[in-house]
Amino acid sequence: MRTMSNTLVSLREVGKDYSVRAGFFSRQKKTVRALDRISLDLRQNEILGLVGESGCGKSTLARITLGLEQPTSGAVFFRGKDISTLGGTEKKSFRQKAQMIFQDPYSSLNPRKTILQILKEPLEIHDLCPKNRYVERVRELLGDAGLKDEDILGRYPHEFSGGQRQRIGLARALATSPELIIADEPTSALDVSIQAQIINLLLDLQEQKGLSYLFISHDLPIIRFVSHRIAVMYRGQLMELMPGDCFMVTGRETRGRALHPYTRYLLDAVPVPDPARRITDRSGDEPAVSDSQDADTNGCGFAPRCDRAADACFEKRPAWKQVGKNHFIACHMVSTG
Repeated sequence: MRTMSNTLVSLREVGKDYSVRAGFFSRQKKTVRALDRISLDLRQNEILGLVGESGCGKSTLARITLGLEQPTSGAVFFRGKDISTLGGTEKKSFRQKAQMIFQDPYSSLNPRKTILQILKEPLEIHDLCPKNRYVERVRELLGDAGLKDEDILGRYPHEFSGGQRQRIGLARALATSPELIIADEPTSALDVSIQAQIINLLLDLQEQKGLSYLFISHDLPIIRFVSHRIAVMYRGQLMELMPGDCFMVTGRETRGRALHPYTRYLLDAVPVPDPARRITDRSGDEPAVSDSQDADTNGCGFAPRCDRAADACFEKRPAWKQVGKNHFIACHMVSTG
């Protein structure tokens, strides 16, 4: 996979290992691999969707991309610069240009601060406007996020609904005029009608301000709706990267649709409003292991559950290969023809 000239963020062979106890009463420790040689690019003005089961490493990838954790191996580049080497002014500039929207809109806001105090904090830290313009700028940010109530500034987070709190979190992310926003399950804590409002707001802001999103979600229809490209992860490994319009296409024709057995398993698990249709799990039994894999594991992470697995799938990590335009896959059993 080549690095595009318009690449904003580039992950190269990123791995992350954690040391954990082998058992509750054990003093011995083992190494668990949360990320296993992830290489991925996020382009300017792009929404890249990231999907996979709980525990596959999505949030770890988000934290490493923001520099909140250091990778065990590999590197993350922002506009061509390794973020682990940034210091002083460059690091502060990166913090300004890369922001995050969190899953829980309540716990991500300081309950002891008013909305004005919460939103003016990034303006103060990055010296983005004169002090006498703080109130005006905060109202502009809230307006961008769809909150225009004049009495909002002196209130506290607990006085707002979940959707309103998520809009406040979005306004805080916009305060630094970022280029990259990582949205980690931004709608999972909201009801369906509010989800639609937040999604439409994110899309409008992305178009108006030229933002790039790394959009993480378990809601596959939402991922399909918002994303230009979609990356599929399983047990710390990248399984497939495809254009967004390939993700929900069904049928016998293999061109222009998801190809990896794990991706097909995810799509087959999406409920459909048809009582006559039954979901058939063709992926085999769930192995008795944790979602993250031991650091010394070889081969494809999905091999124990795959009904197409061959000996090579357990013995050797599949190479990353192109199977279509902007469509890449890591699977021994899928040909490029």
